[in-house]
Amino acid sequence: MTIQPVIELQEMTKTFQKTRAVDGISLAIPSGEVYGFLGPNGAGKTTTIRMLTGILIPDSGRIEVLGHSFSKQRSQILNRLGYIPDRAYLYPKLTGYELLMFLGSLRKMDMATIRKQADKYFEMFELRDKAKELIERYSHGMRQKLVLASALIHDPDLIIVDEPMVGLDPRAARRIKELFKELANEGKTVFMSTHSLDVAEQVCTRVGIIHKGKMVADDRPDILLGQLKERGAAADSDLEAVFMALTEDEPHDHSIQLNA
Repeated sequence: MTIQPVIELQEMTKTFQKTRAVDGISLAIPSGEVYGFLGPNGAGKTTTIRMLTGILIPDSGRIEVLGHSFSKQRSQILNRLGYIPDRAYLYPKLTGYELLMFLGSLRKMDMATIRKQADKYFEMFELRDKAKELIERYSHGMRQKLVLASALIHDPDLIIVDEPMVGLDPRAARRIKELFKELANEGKTVFMSTHSLDVAEQVCTRVGIIHKGKMVADDRPDILLGQLKERGAAADSDLEAVFMALTEDEPHDHSIQLNA
């Protein structure tokens, strides 16, 4: 029996004017994974995420999310998708509780379930005493926690998150990392773009590295490290060493080609 990937991309491309932001990416990500999507600034990460969430349409190639295409079954995808952008907009004149109630109602959730989910995440993110405060009074870290709660309120099967740890204190960041692992253990999928290689190494079951619009690696962190060490890297090399070897424009050691 063939298992349908949660995310499946085949030769996906996107060009802006004369710049090929995403150049023939192919990926297949099953359920139950925390997938780390890594790359330097301008590598194509955000463009890829915007196509995965239906904000942008690919110029060519095929994209299926949760077994559906945005062109034919957009609502079926969005009903099962939680998206956390790097710069989320929150309604400042609502309280945190009002925001979650509003978003839950947009998802056609019943009021009892919305309240239960809201209470769960206010407790989890230590926001219970701030639930009835206006969002405009929230700190940056508190807003980031509220964004996470907003994306998870409807219990999505796929969570796509762009830089989840920005603005979080160490305690909150640890809880988010634990949460992503818990979600994966429940059979859900987390697709996470991050600049924090430590976070990727600690949390992700698999990582993909994009450079100049092309995928240059896609495997478990331990396998990528093993390949790098086989090619002469130091014994104490980490995911940062893999990242540097694959994204350096003029590598000092041209023998380090993990896909060779």
